[in-house]
Amino acid sequence: MAELVRLDVSDGVGTIRLDRPPMNALNVAMQEEIRAAAAEATEREDVRAVVVYGGERVFAAGADIVEMAEMSYTDMVRHSGRLTSSFSSVARIPKPVAAAVTGYALGGGCELALCADVRIAATNAKLGQPEILLGVIPGAGGTQRLSRLVGPAKAKDIVFTGRFVGAEEALGMGLVDKVVPAEEVYDAAVEWASTFVNGPAFAIRAAKEAIDRGLEVDLETGLEIERQQFASLFATEDRSIGMTSFVENGPGKAEFEGR
Repeated sequence: MAELVRLDVSDGVGTIRLDRPPMNALNVAMQEEIRAAAAEATEREDVRAVVVYGGERVFAAGADIVEMAEMSYTDMVRHSGRLTSSFSSVARIPKPVAAAVTGYALGGGCELALCADVRIAATNAKLGQPEILLGVIPGAGGTQRLSRLVGPAKAKDIVFTGRFVGAEEALGMGLVDKVVPAEEVYDAAVEWASTFVNGPAFAIRAAKEAIDRGLEVDLETGLEIERQQFASLFATEDRSIGMTSFVENGPGKAEFEGR
């Protein structure tokens, strides 16, 4: 039974809820429960989109430094791969994923938010990668996903200095996608996720995979990934429903079945 992370499902939206008060420090146990929740969200057919949420006060203030400070080099060699893969399991959820960010999203918390497709932040949100202040660097995607999202120069500024980035600055640089009052963050993320609940699930999955995988390769390879995903959708019922509806009723009126 998960104690620190749970998946709550309502009306097609699954919420991966971080619940380790007071700051959602991401210890080893929590990392493994994130992996399990992401796997469950991936497998469940009644989950069509996902929100990652840390609660009303904080998203996640980073790794559990008390736990990490006791680790040796060999401990971290064994652990670092599992840390990275636990967060990557969220990035690999083949459904739309929003991070609902309140308060601090620092270190591992920022890296977890970077695994979402979009980030909706509270006006009080503070994001950052302060690992440099501990004598280390981000170790779960901060140097890689952040630079791909905001560009290398801005990523270097954030990583080199360890500074906190406020919500409006984060919006301006593309680190977050929307800023709303703190009390509206979760509802805004659910509203975004809900737009995909009745959509063509396999087409959305294909679009996400084509974009994510395409960013990792050269243009020609990316175009081939896109071509294969595009062609594969002609085997789905939703493709037939969508095109028939367009011909008969015009755009935007198809009632998809997710098959």
